Amino acid sequence: MKLGIVIPCFNEEEGLEELNRQLQTLLQEMVASGSIDKESFICYVDDGSSDNTWSVIASCQEKSPLVKGLKLSRNFGHQNALIAGLMQCKGDADALISMDADLQDDISLVKDFVNKYKEGYEVVYGVREDRSTDTKMKRNSANFFYRFQQFMGIETVQNHADYRLLSAKALNALAEFKEINLFLRGIVPMLGFRSCNVYYTRAERFAGETKYPFKKMVLFALDGIASFSVRPLRIITIVGFLLFLLSLVGIVWVVIEKFMLGNTVQGWASTMVSIYFIGGIQVMSLGIIGEYVGRSFQESKGRPRYIIDKEI
Repeated sequence: MKLGIVIPCFNEEEGLEELNRQLQTLLQEMVASGSIDKESFICYVDDGSSDNTWSVIASCQEKSPLVKGLKLSRNFGHQNALIAGLMQCKGDADALISMDADLQDDISLVKDFVNKYKEGYEVVYGVREDRSTDTKMKRNSANFFYRFQQFMGIETVQNHADYRLLSAKALNALAEFKEINLFLRGIVPMLGFRSCNVYYTRAERFAGETKYPFKKMVLFALDGIASFSVRPLRIITIVGFLLFLLSLVGIVWVVIEKFMLGNTVQGWASTMVSIYFIGGIQVMSLGIIGEYVGRSFQESKGRPRYIIDKEI
């Protein structure tokens, strides 16, 4: 079995050499045991880093034939950098494993991934056993995110990020998805191939700072929802219908007050509250619709998801 490991990198110079050392040791052990082919490799994808990440990748490649490198022309984002590596390497291996460059993913799971692949699984997910290493806010926001995704009808694997194995068959199927706004955590379960989970405990970041602060996590979550679900548009329709019914009730109440009870009560507070409420609903609805229109506009242009500057 020829195995490839694809790792998107953005400003990861501090920990990249240690990651490469550990992965090379692991692959050499697996080659020696006969579990993978000697032509297996590691491919680092530099997503427009502003530090010396590319220099470190080039240095690692010079020292070892196991290492490949892709340099994107600019920062295209984590998901696009990952898909760049997967698409460029899919013809060079029987299966590809994707992982982050921060050494938080347990690299020893690579052996388990390979074993599951040999058992016939086309997709193997690395799933966190718990979130004890996260802050309370991040843990709660992540749990809310997964529950909200389920409510929106999006199929994902809970507590799974992008640590997974994809077989050549799964990669070829993934290549059929041409949209620009990619959300791999939702696309991969859509492939429908035989899959399983492998559980692990996520470690602390080895070096550097997280590339997903709270703001970016929220935007990432919104990207996933807008890419995979039209339920927000249906919610707008339902809310609009309920407001219409409420307005009918209000009209009936005004007619009764005026012509049957003879009251002409005029309430400034209730009027202003209703104006602000309905106005807020309208603005929010326009914003949601705008998200979908904007994405349709982006997709219609058919621009490339990434541009490769160098390949070693």
